[in-house]
Amino acid sequence: MASPIPRGLKQVLAKSPNDIVILSSLRTPVTRAKKGGFKDAYPEELLASVLRATLKANPNLDPALIDDVTIGSVLQELGGAKAGRMAQIHAGFPHSVPFNTINRQCSSGLAAITAVAYGIRSGALNVGVGGGMESMTRNYGSRAIPTVLWPELKESHSQDARDCIMPMGLTSENVAERYGVSRADQDAFSVESHKKASAAQKAGRFDSEIVPVTTKHYDPEHPEAPGKEVTITQDDGIRHGLTLEKVASLKPAFKADGASTAGNSSQVSDGAAASLLMRRSTAEELGLSGSIKARWVATAVAGCAPDEMGVGPAVAIPKLLETVGIQVSDVGVWEINEAFASQALYSVRKCGIDEAKVNPNGGAIAIGHPLGATGARQLADLIPELERSGKDIGVVSMCIGTGMGMAGMFVRE
Repeated sequence: MASPIPRGLKQVLAKSPNDIVILSSLRTPVTRAKKGGFKDAYPEELLASVLRATLKANPNLDPALIDDVTIGSVLQELGGAKAGRMAQIHAGFPHSVPFNTINRQCSSGLAAITAVAYGIRSGALNVGVGGGMESMTRNYGSRAIPTVLWPELKESHSQDARDCIMPMGLTSENVAERYGVSRADQDAFSVESHKKASAAQKAGRFDSEIVPVTTKHYDPEHPEAPGKEVTITQDDGIRHGLTLEKVASLKPAFKADGASTAGNSSQVSDGAAASLLMRRSTAEELGLSGSIKARWVATAVAGCAPDEMGVGPAVAIPKLLETVGIQVSDVGVWEINEAFASQALYSVRKCGIDEAKVNPNGGAIAIGHPLGATGARQLADLIPELERSGKDIGVVSMCIGTGMGMAGMFVRE
């Protein structure tokens, strides 16, 4: 039986009626947890905004034709399943459209999009929405470490098992120490992330993908007072004019002699994102082929040692490239999540990727990392950049807590 996955550059670039195509990929602004524009918002509130915008961006699609909605959610109570379902219906989806959430930690947004794509490829779905949501303002109290855990696991005979709850910052330090990623290089990488994101924001390069969100701000000194309505239109974690001297002056955040700091690590953030996918033949039948922006090719996930989970992209990317049979040099734009500068730099170097092709509009160090939404946010950033740059192939990748990496490939229409 022939593989449904394209093999080789020619097949990857060729169009087929069976392609899984993307008609819209939108996101909310990403804002600083507890301090930013969504400090009083709920994750399902952000999800409702981006789902409503998805319907608005596709006015000629009957929402009843959507076969499923899958949303990444990492920290939220009950996995966000009930609140998310409420938000989906509140946003205008009929109750006949199913809803589910998925949690593969930092890759959850990409995992959700991939789950929808797999459903379409298998024939189980014709049309679906994949995305993610997260409020780290509301749900990061445990620092993403379980508070209730079978005691035997904490004393497991397996070091790898015990390392699954190692604080992420310490895994970053392990990557830097083991693979020689210097503090100076981490700081320089971080400043460059802010510089690129600042330039992109000022040039309006995020405008087409961002959904303005109207929410409320409350005065903590007067909690009984009615909220003040505000509309958030842009990411608020980007530091314009950030200097290397400033970042270099910051103290280590995770251990006294470490190299990972608040300045060269991703921001704790709030945000949501969603993409509409369908089979190309379905888009043609519905008269929507003119709205196709990109197509999904394949996704790969791979495991690594939990105590250096940040190397995940360095194992997932080669697996993805092997799966589709193309080379690193064939990829025009890379969106590699900047959980920490240490692991992002290591992964780029290990895979032999040209740094000029990586996160051309900045990454999570500047924009932020709302865990369940990040993979979907990266895709919302990637597609306009492929269009702007004229590059054909893009890859979204990230490390995953507990020791994994994921990478997904997309092609510009």
